[in-house]
Amino acid sequence: MTGSKRCAVCKVVAVLAGIGALNWGFVAFAGVDLVAKVLGAIPLAAKAVYGLVAIAGALAILSIFNLCPCQKQGCETKK
Repeated sequence: MTGSKRCAVCKVVAVLAGIGALNWGFVAFAGVDLVAKVLGAIPLAAKAVYGLVAIAGALAILSIFNLCPCQKQGCETKK
């Protein structure tokens, strides 16, 4: 996930990891869980969001080692 050009999977991973980071920031500094607040009435949807954010976090960690789940050459789009 380095550079300006990223594959679609890496873009989704970045967005989901960002959502997770922002949510945890709100939990830490404001005591508000935004995912639970927005999707609290739909527990299955909240669990799905938490699961997707966890997977995105794992993939973001893998990207540190230049491992892209969609391309063996890394996340740079093919020219």
